[in-house]
Amino acid sequence: MKTRIILVGIGGATCSGKTTLAKHLRRILPNSVIVHQDDFAPPQELVPVHPVYGVQDWDRAEGAIEWPRMVKALEEVKRTGVIPPEHVSHDHLNEQKDVAIDDTVFQKWKARFERIEEEHRAMGEDIKWVIVDGFLLYWHPEVVDKLDFRIFLRVPYEVLKQRRHERHGYHTAVQSDPEGSLWRDPPNYWEQIVWPAYVEAHEGIVENGDVEHGKSNGKVAGLLLFDGLELSMSEMVSRVCEVLEDGITASSDS
Repeated sequence: MKTRIILVGIGGATCSGKTTLAKHLRRILPNSVIVHQDDFAPPQELVPVHPVYGVQDWDRAEGAIEWPRMVKALEEVKRTGVIPPEHVSHDHLNEQKDVAIDDTVFQKWKARFERIEEEHRAMGEDIKWVIVDGFLLYWHPEVVDKLDFRIFLRVPYEVLKQRRHERHGYHTAVQSDPEGSLWRDPPNYWEQIVWPAYVEAHEGIVENGDVEHGKSNGKVAGLLLFDGLELSMSEMVSRVCEVLEDGITASSDS
């Protein structure tokens, strides 16, 4: 049996709904796992301090992720379909807001992909899905190159700001404690750190540098933009599943 491993990128700003979407896809896609980019952030002790505002900067692309570690992990996942055993995730410690989808949507796509899995197994191919979600997913070219599908969720500034302020914090790695610690945003962190870093990391992949409205400029090949407020989560799941189904069908026919 030949194994085919497919990496699905789900990118977007903090609080854009990318992790929620990723978790719905994991429930639908048979033989699937999630890799969270947040888990490749450096330990809290090593996060750089912003030169102007004097607070730790968890968001600027250069220092927010340990890129060699993430690239190595994705190479391993791409080769085996299994998350490396030494990888530790803190996602289960974070606040989990349930954004449900219609059960008819869930059942439809779950059945559809189970049928696809059966068809491919009958042809001697075992499919494994790896969903990679992250707020800087399309910044590093070696990460982008590993992704077979590239989805990007966009939500307007004010909505993201409100959602971020409603969060109670993020669990992050620390060198002394495997469970990590809780990070809470200092005053004005969104305006001074988070949003400027998001713009800086993404203005190069959209037309006119417009991260809220610009179309993909082709720098990230095959990037599909979804406006998060124009679609319900059920619609978002359906649209992404359609993309995945079309993509795997087309590759099988070629």
